[in-house]
Amino acid sequence: MTVAAEVPYRTQNWTLAKPMASGRNGVVVSQNREAAEAGAAILEAGGNAADAAVAACFALAAVEPWNSGLGGIGFAVVLQAGETKAKVVDFGPVAPRRADPSAYPLTGAMKKDLFTWPEVVGDVNIHGPLSFVIPSSVAGYAKLKESFGTAMPVAELLAPAITLAKRGLAQDWYTTLKVASSASVLRLYAESARIYLPNGLPPVPPYQGKPGFFTLGQLAATLERLASAGLDDFYTGEIAGRLVADIKALGGVVDAQDLAGCEAIVRDAPTIDWRGTHLVHTAGGLTAAPTLEAVVKGMDATQPGPGGPDAGWFASLSRVMREAYASRLEGLGAAKAATEPGDTCTTHLTVVDGEGTLVTVTTTLLSSMGSRVVLPDTGVLMNNGMMWFDPRPGSANAIAPGARPLCNMCPVIVTPKSGDGPRFAGGASGGRRILASVYQMLAWTVDFGMGLEDAAHWPRIDVSGPDQTSADLRLPAEVLAALEVAGPTVVVEHGVLPINFACPNLIRVDADGAQGISDVISPWSAAVAAKG
Repeated sequence: MTVAAEVPYRTQNWTLAKPMASGRNGVVVSQNREAAEAGAAILEAGGNAADAAVAACFALAAVEPWNSGLGGIGFAVVLQAGETKAKVVDFGPVAPRRADPSAYPLTGAMKKDLFTWPEVVGDVNIHGPLSFVIPSSVAGYAKLKESFGTAMPVAELLAPAITLAKRGLAQDWYTTLKVASSASVLRLYAESARIYLPNGLPPVPPYQGKPGFFTLGQLAATLERLASAGLDDFYTGEIAGRLVADIKALGGVVDAQDLAGCEAIVRDAPTIDWRGTHLVHTAGGLTAAPTLEAVVKGMDATQPGPGGPDAGWFASLSRVMREAYASRLEGLGAAKAATEPGDTCTTHLTVVDGEGTLVTVTTTLLSSMGSRVVLPDTGVLMNNGMMWFDPRPGSANAIAPGARPLCNMCPVIVTPKSGDGPRFAGGASGGRRILASVYQMLAWTVDFGMGLEDAAHWPRIDVSGPDQTSADLRLPAEVLAALEVAGPTVVVEHGVLPINFACPNLIRVDADGAQGISDVISPWSAAVAAKG
């Protein structure tokens, strides 16, 4: 028997399905079921969508530490019930005030990681204390609650996270996989190695029975302190002092002034016109939103057919997305996207409450395990946001004190212009792969009228740069053939690892209630409906 060379190797010989959740009292969708349950519990206790999102975000620090946490950054988009204009809570990445471009000397080689930047000596922009940008997640969650939440006490919102942190992280196969993927760098930092590499090796579950749990250093104590002292303590109080001392001891430059000056901003959400019938409310600015707008405009001429996305539709999307990425990357110091899949460390969660308020949050540490540095006195795993910058001095996306880099997050809310019909909220994790998945999930539901379960399970393409399209091997032969004609195409598997596609989730809400669905491939993801 001869195996055709073009047939990709398959790691998963099964058909996966992920259930939808629905209800009239709210839905929380997350890449981790326990975080979604934490948010749903807040809805059931009388909190609103903003309260639930904050509780879920803090819970994620304890149950999905490689994707987000107290040391991260992010963006949220909020549409309050009865309103027509959304707001953005911007807690995006900002370089520390003492960031020094000369601290990132180039080797002369190119680095094929999440981004094809010039390689920096010692990879100090990718891991370690010089890779930190100012950790703004806690400020973002505080602003989200302050601006849109109820009077529910912060301590109540943090209670699920504290319980989960005290219990510890599940020591199952997925944890082994995620830790092992970063083990070669985690071992370089003492507290990270102590927590994640017991006996110098990644934690593994028992051969049979229950997996068990292990704690994440001082994280539970830090969450308890924030619950009692307030979230400002992270920036100006006791926790801030501990953070600064640890960062200084490690050789980092994020200091007390950076923390004290950290501020999340609430602003109007820019909108994108979707075929004249809907508005897409985005985070705007230096996110993926401007590129999403280019894709939406580029696809205006390609009308959706009655039978779902066909070969011509996919071919058009492939061309449009490659053109949009060429424009996005022009002048940013990167001639092309990374040619190898990267292990991103982003999470996305979406919430709707019983009143109809929608909150969609993308928050990240950037790489998997971020900087790979756990600060020993607080248990905070820090981001590696300096990796978003092009290390070449003078480039359009260059390292500079207080600078903000271009990033790939794309939380969205979609409303009908007429005011009648369903509203949608969603987003994804996955670096440059986020944009393609968000656009396709919206196209499946808004243009083709698919239900959420069909949309979540429909095979997709990915375009993460101007040079190539990745196509799910489950796509029909005629679609794959059309993609090959449209431009360079590689056929890949949609699996847990390697990560070839982003991890989206989506909520739909109308007069009959809400529905939500999480990413099918992510083993821990789930949509959870609040009980009546």
